[in-house]
Amino acid sequence: MYDKKKGSKPDPKQKRTELSEIGEFGLIDRLTRNIRIKNPETLTGVGDDAAVIDVKGNLMLLSTDLLIEGVHFDLTYMPLKHLGYKAAVVNFSDIAAMNGIPKQITVSIAVSNRFSLEALEELYSGILMACEKYHVDLVGGDTSSSLSGMFISVTVTGEGKKEEIVYRSGAKEGDLICVSGDLGGAYIGLLILEREKHVFKVDPDIQPELHGYEYVLSRQLKPEARTDIRKLLQDLNIIPTAMIDISDGLASEILHICKRSSTGCRLFEEKIPINDETRRLSMDFKLIPSICALNGGEDYELLFTIKQSDYEKIKEVADISVIGHITANNEGAKLVTGDGKMLNLTAQGWDAMKK
Repeated sequence: MYDKKKGSKPDPKQKRTELSEIGEFGLIDRLTRNIRIKNPETLTGVGDDAAVIDVKGNLMLLSTDLLIEGVHFDLTYMPLKHLGYKAAVVNFSDIAAMNGIPKQITVSIAVSNRFSLEALEELYSGILMACEKYHVDLVGGDTSSSLSGMFISVTVTGEGKKEEIVYRSGAKEGDLICVSGDLGGAYIGLLILEREKHVFKVDPDIQPELHGYEYVLSRQLKPEARTDIRKLLQDLNIIPTAMIDISDGLASEILHICKRSSTGCRLFEEKIPINDETRRLSMDFKLIPSICALNGGEDYELLFTIKQSDYEKIKEVADISVIGHITANNEGAKLVTGDGKMLNLTAQGWDAMKK
């Protein structure tokens, strides 16, 4: 029976599954499992960094992202201008992960009355700064009120040639696993910010101690999308077989590629690129640097696979590291440690459903 005041009456026999039991990716799998594509123009839907849509022979990439105060960002230490910049850039990164070029974004926000006009102008100045740097147009959006905090939704479109678009599903046994830049820095930056926030709560008169942490803080507060990798690989005459950006940690992302490609993998711990500052600060926090890289997230570097025959082209590229190879599906996903042990690779990175 339905009660207008109380809503529908729950069925006591119906099992209740808590979202924390299945996690963010489990939730996505459950909500999208019955989706059936109806339009021939929709080439790829849920399951990759962006949807791929055929617009009269030209391929459009489409992705969206939702950022929620208290879940994805903390305004105690995240300046609004940096937040706007980051909100845009992480969406550009999704297009870069498809080997495409970001072109337009729409931005929708919901805010409570604690935010002033000047605060929102500061947020948008960061968004526009990102658009200027990456040659992307801000073309629309929506605004609404919120009962608590700030919500930001960004939708990005991009483009790419059919023969150059790269999916998560193209990795083959024997392919080499590569990553751009270095990993783990964003997570260490977050730990430092959280530490200083705790100190501030205890004594608001104490100034935050941030000197010497510039690199890892920039990785957390002002990440960059690796849109340059597309041109770099193009100049080397390399088209990746699979690609994804690293938002949830290296382990989580390589498992996404393995799942979509029906393969296993071998990652070599000693090959994972880690910045010297990240390594030193990991030790200060009594953390293993490679674990920060595997599970930290928010680095927004690109993880991709290439054919073995392309190794000679890429082996001397300073900003690209070969960190493993793709194996048969029945061999599983493994991490080879520095002392030669082989461990099962599991995703322990960021999960918004368990925060």
